[in-house]
Parts: sequence; structure tokens; C-alpha cells
Amino acid sequence: MTSKKTSPSSRKPTKSGSSQIDVARLAGVSQAAVSRTFTPDASVSDETRAKVMAAVDQLGYRPNVIARSLVQNSTNIIGLVVRRFTAPFYAYIIQNFIKALQERGYWALIFNIGQSDELAEALPAALQYQVDGLIITSATLSSHQADECARAGTPVVLFNRYVSDGHTHLVSCDHCEGGRMAADALLNTGHTRLAYIAGEEESSTNRDREIGFVSRLKEQGYDLAFRESAGDYNYEKGYAAAQRLLEREPRPDAVFCADDVIAMATMDLARYKLGLRIPEDLSVIGFDDIPPSARPNYQLTTIRQPFGRLVDSTIDALLEAINSPDTKVIEKVVPPTLTWRKTVQKNN
Repeated sequence: MTSKKTSPSSRKPTKSGSSQIDVARLAGVSQAAVSRTFTPDASVSDETRAKVMAAVDQLGYRPNVIARSLVQNSTNIIGLVVRRFTAPFYAYIIQNFIKALQERGYWALIFNIGQSDELAEALPAALQYQVDGLIITSATLSSHQADECARAGTPVVLFNRYVSDGHTHLVSCDHCEGGRMAADALLNTGHTRLAYIAGEEESSTNRDREIGFVSRLKEQGYDLAFRESAGDYNYEKGYAAAQRLLEREPRPDAVFCADDVIAMATMDLARYKLGLRIPEDLSVIGFDDIPPSARPNYQLTTIRQPFGRLVDSTIDALLEAINSPDTKVIEKVVPPTLTWRKTVQKNN
């Protein structure tokens, strides 16, 4: 009895062992044609592409992204360094970044850091992955770290951190203007005993929001009557800060909170522990306009950060820096808007 000999062309290689050469042999095309099929914008005929993809499907072949990146000097990966990974604002922003990057043909590699000083540890790790660029949120680069990225040829954009150092690209909301808008909204509706609950004291976002708020009050002939600090953008700490503030006598008639989370904590404390009506007894304004602020139980009046525009502007700046390494430092400041809902009492 003679056994039937299997031809090389009909033998199916294992998925783990298939290569571009195997694909080219099975498809009956050159290896260069296979490579062009997996190269964006490369010229390849529909017939060749169909043959290659049929072979790819049969072999279970997957292109080696790492090897291709060495040839193209690009990984199509953007590093996203995030400090407050679980904070509602940044959780929402991360979703927006991932979606927008994927729409432009990039993948996001997320590095979560607990404290600002952990950036020094995360940065070398990000550079080791040979990311095409870095977006850094909730932290700022030291001059040494900026130089390290420059030596690696990795462009960096700071997101929502305004640090004009002359060598770092940045895109930020105008937090100072947002603070001024909050002051105008409260003064124009007749409030006079105004308070501010701070977030993270060292952050530029908190600093600029408070500077804008207080400076606008002074321009209109008022002083900040009360100030408390949560010490972070955190519900529990915001709740405790609100309790310290609202148990004073006399109480403020309006509170501007450093972000929506603190504002929602303030509302919960005021309503459910102190029995205050919002906005009849206390007006509250937040900052960010995260999705929960629009829920029926809050309906928070807040300063809105334009999420989509901030994300798109950040990615645009980074891609410009990637494609044109000698480009001048990009500094883009995006204005916020006021979202009126139901937590500010009008015509006091």
C-alpha cells in the first residue's frame, strides 16, 4: 500500500510558525507584495491583496508589528501617562483619547502613576517601548525629563497643564478664565458671601481656577468670604471639606468647587446632612462638566471643559511634532464654557 504524498502547497503550516515567506509562497506572489499589503497607503492591486489575504486567513498569519516598526522607525503607539486613572474626569478623557487615536491609526499604551514623582520611573519605561510620542496628564516634566525625551526623539505634549517653559508642547483649558466665569455667574445672580473649595493644592488646574475666581471678585469689589481645601479631586475629601465650610456661621450663600466631584459631594452634604435646599439656600458651581453632573439628582451648573476639542488639539499637536521634529513649541489654550443647569439661584 502506497501512502499519498502531500504537496508543500497544500500542507498547512502551524499558526505560530507562519511567516511572510509562507504567505507569499501560498499566495503565489512576492514577499514584497505581502509586505506592501500590510503597509498603509502602499500600492498593491486588488487581485494581489485578495490572494494575500486568502493565504493569511488559511495560515492564520499575523504581521510582526515589532519587526515592522524597526524597518519603518515607527510603532504607531502613543504613550498616555495618567496620574488619576480612576478619577471621573480622566477616566472619561482616556476613553476619548483611545477612540480618537484609533481613528487616526494609532494605539494607546497607558502608564498609570500614583504620584507626580512616579513620572521619573514611568518615563524611561515608556521610552523603552519606543512609542512614537507621549501625552502626559496630571503631571509636568522637569527640564531633565524633557531633555531625556528629546534625546530619544520622542515628542511630548502636556495635557491640561499650563507650564510655559519654552521647550514642552502643551494643550490646556483656560482654567483661569473658567474661574472668572464662575465668579461672574454668581455675582450676576446676586450672591455676596462666596466660597471656594480647592482641589489638589499643588496642581496648576486648581491654582488657575482659584486665581481666576478671586481676581474677578476683587475686580467687582468683593473678597473671597470663605475658603476650604479638599486637598485632592476626591469625593470623600470634598465631602469633609464641605462639612467644615457649611457648618460655619454665617454660611456662604454660594460655593465654587474646584471640580464636579467636589461639587457633587458638597451638594450631598448640604442636602442630606444639613437639610439645605439647592439652590434656594445654597448655590453650587462645579468645573469640568463630567457626565454625572447632568444626572437628575445633581443637574449641576458647571464650567465645561470642551473634552473633544482638547483631545483633538492634543493629538494634532503631537502628530505635528512627530511629523515635523523641528516644529516650534506648540502652546494651545482652549476656552471653557458655562453650562447652566439648576444649582444656582437666580435673582437673589
